[in-house]
Amino acid sequence: MGPVFRAEPHDTVRHVNEYVSLDVEFGFIENHFTVMAMLREVIHGIMDGLARYCPDELALLNAAMPSVPQTIPHIHFHEAQELIFQKHGVDVRGEPDLSPQDERWLGAWAQEEFNSDFLFVVGYPMGKRPFTPPSPADPTYANSFDLLFRGTELVTGGQRLHRYEDYLSALARAGHPTEPFATYLEAFRYGMPPPAASPSDWNGCSCSCWGCRICAWRRSSAGSGAVDALMGCRIDVVEMGRCTSTDVPCPGALSMVTAPPCLAIRSRME
Repeated sequence: MGPVFRAEPHDTVRHVNEYVSLDVEFGFIENHFTVMAMLREVIHGIMDGLARYCPDELALLNAAMPSVPQTIPHIHFHEAQELIFQKHGVDVRGEPDLSPQDERWLGAWAQEEFNSDFLFVVGYPMGKRPFTPPSPADPTYANSFDLLFRGTELVTGGQRLHRYEDYLSALARAGHPTEPFATYLEAFRYGMPPPAASPSDWNGCSCSCWGCRICAWRRSSAGSGAVDALMGCRIDVVEMGRCTSTDVPCPGALSMVTAPPCLAIRSRME
């Protein structure tokens, strides 16, 4: 568990440059449902521990803590898109991903149908998850999932490829050369058990539980291109790489740098 620094293009209010992530990676799994079952136990343990050891703090924050069901409900990606079309008349069928509004609709449906704050969406398109094994039932969909918490993506996870030849094929399909990945691929050349991963964004979970204003402000202001409500300026990524200084000069604007390796971001007055 620790800080993560996003080093890829992003331009939403939900994807911040730095966030706290709890990464779970393990091997010898059957499929992505093995990961989902483990993730349910992890979340239940966290929530149970908070309720047991931090009741005063939770009361102070008026925290709306979730109840984690014994089995978190799940819906297939294409069924989720069909459900949205049937219930809301918005045709997102064929889209490669879920929009924030799609996730909110699905979160509300999970509350109505299962009385659950949590919902797994399984089987994302292979084009969205190219380094995940395809589903045996339909190879156009991947053995992967997102976990929604109160209508917001909390975790993206799934089974990972573990055969050297499968990685070479996946890279070729994606149009990537193998040379930049040579060191990583070497680990799979002589055999690797089926692995899985499920990194989770606990900043988002905290926001949903606490209803915390400063947390919400951070999420709305710390992403590339987002508007800083406090400073009245726009934030842009101006440098990627390893930074050793504690400030990036930017006349007439607020500047800040996360710890290395990092993104240097600049707030530009509008």
